[in-house]
Amino acid sequence: MQASGKNAGLGLALVSACAFGGSGVAAKPLIEAGLDPLHMVWLRVAGAALVLSPLAWRHRDLVRRKPLLLAGFGLVAVAGVQAFYFASLSRIPVGVALLLEYLGPALLLGYIRFVQRKPVTRAAAAGAAVAVVGLACVVEIWAGLSLDPLGVLLGIAAACCQAFYFVFADQGTDGDDVPDPLGVIAYGMIVGALVMTVIARPWEMDWQVLGGQAAMGDTALPALVLLGWVILIATVFAYLTGVVSVRKLSPQVAGVVACLEAVIATVLAWVLLGEHLSTPQIVGGALVLTGAFIAQSARPTPPGAADPVVLDRETTTA
Repeated sequence: MQASGKNAGLGLALVSACAFGGSGVAAKPLIEAGLDPLHMVWLRVAGAALVLSPLAWRHRDLVRRKPLLLAGFGLVAVAGVQAFYFASLSRIPVGVALLLEYLGPALLLGYIRFVQRKPVTRAAAAGAAVAVVGLACVVEIWAGLSLDPLGVLLGIAAACCQAFYFVFADQGTDGDDVPDPLGVIAYGMIVGALVMTVIARPWEMDWQVLGGQAAMGDTALPALVLLGWVILIATVFAYLTGVVSVRKLSPQVAGVVACLEAVIATVLAWVLLGEHLSTPQIVGGALVLTGAFIAQSARPTPPGAADPVVLDRETTTA
């Protein structure tokens, strides 16, 4: 049962990375058609909140049982990641901002080891290191480095928010009062939408863009179709499968597997948008895949082993 649960968690983590990775190729045509990036984020989060509102009503008891979890997930894991990432984009190159955001899994390992004082598997630590090197190649960090101090700080803030996404997703899994992930995601989107409304000011948005066409490569698609993909697949489905995968694996392993999102986004941009995929990006993708494989290959060490660092959550909770 432990093996099947881990394999299911790994599959869900991969599916979530694919769903998240597909957001860029659908959102970029809308942005190029005239939508402001922050308005795109607001549409994504607010649309997901609207879709999930019936689930929020169904799990309304979570407001009383887990108010801090819901508020934290919405503020940090939804609004925080998006807001800080797009703010960093305004000051530093896209590739650098993306790499900084995906330092989240490495920061997560540090949080688990030194703040929560829980053991971290050597496989997860090694996988995170390899994945970070691969991400540097995927985003070609050397192509246009401009170290604006505030931009770097904003990118690191996005990475911290991404790390806490996995922490919040794992909350309450060890006790009897386990919150339903559907309810957590629903209320997280509602909180995130409220925060992003203040930041993005959607009343200034050019709504006419949504009634027209947007170009994905050589193909013109209705803007509403692309928006529907971003909301339903790249947000609702991606967050759901991501949270469930964290609960079946562990935050440290799921965090490293999530690095595949950058690789998937790059490949999809190459196939669908005609963006060039260079040799370093291909090598970097292979490194990220290798890092994810190393991280998920961790096996529990029997109790009483000499080195407690190699124990993972399955062992410590046995």
